Amino acid sequence: MLIKVPATSTNLGPGFDSVGVALTKYLEIEVLEEADEWFIEHTLDGIAHDKSNLLLQTALQIAPDLQPHRLRMLSDIPLARGLGASSSVIVAGVELANQLAHLDLTADRKLAIASAIEGHPDNVAPAIFGSLIIASQVNRDVSYIKAPFPTVGIVAYIPDYELKTTDSRAVLPQQFSYKQAVTSSSVANVAIAALLTGNMVEAGRAIENDQFHEIYRQKLVPEFQEIKHTAKQVGAYATYLSGAGPTVISLCPMEVVPDLLETLHKLNLAGEVLALSVDQDGLVVSDN
Repeated sequence: MLIKVPATSTNLGPGFDSVGVALTKYLEIEVLEEADEWFIEHTLDGIAHDKSNLLLQTALQIAPDLQPHRLRMLSDIPLARGLGASSSVIVAGVELANQLAHLDLTADRKLAIASAIEGHPDNVAPAIFGSLIIASQVNRDVSYIKAPFPTVGIVAYIPDYELKTTDSRAVLPQQFSYKQAVTSSSVANVAIAALLTGNMVEAGRAIENDQFHEIYRQKLVPEFQEIKHTAKQVGAYATYLSGAGPTVISLCPMEVVPDLLETLHKLNLAGEVLALSVDQDGLVVSDN
């Protein structure tokens, strides 16, 4: 059995903790033979091979009496880069428990469980459903809308360095004034409406006018302003911090992607520059 979960990019500017899109990088969990003890084969630095791994912590939280298996983990989702690496593991852990314990969980139930573990649904929802997800969580009640993402080019800069979510959240204000909240929410409303109607000019303007988090976090990613300026010159609609950062994503017309890739490569950034696409399927389980 193979469990495959996509990477995710969240916030998209003002959609703080509520908007996410699934992208074409993946975590794969191959379930092998039964064993006396859990063991996860992988070559990922600093990641546990035993029950202390987040994958098994999640699965065993849901179904403590699971029969141990040997597992194989492959991932091209970089850790602590704002691409939902931990969320993909949580979703895979929920599905591992679902499959091995024959729980027959609905997709909505998987979302509720994963959101409770993760703390908010913006990463886990697109990882489960694919495409663009707008979601909210009030107490334990999770609501979401799945929608097609506009046909655009997606160019990502993934830095060599990590930026932990806890550090990225530490720079955010503890509270907003009523006026700030209204302004920030109005920008977010326009961004979502524009994305849903395919108006990428307006979507781009709203995404780059985020007041919730990016104006505070961009100082943690020194390359951000240069990439944003360069991408705009080439013809991008918007450039934003993916999740808590440090990955920077530019949305642009499809025909602009080659020029944008070439231009960003010339900046000699310390990291990877690549084109991505929207994953439409989300969580997929298949036979080996």
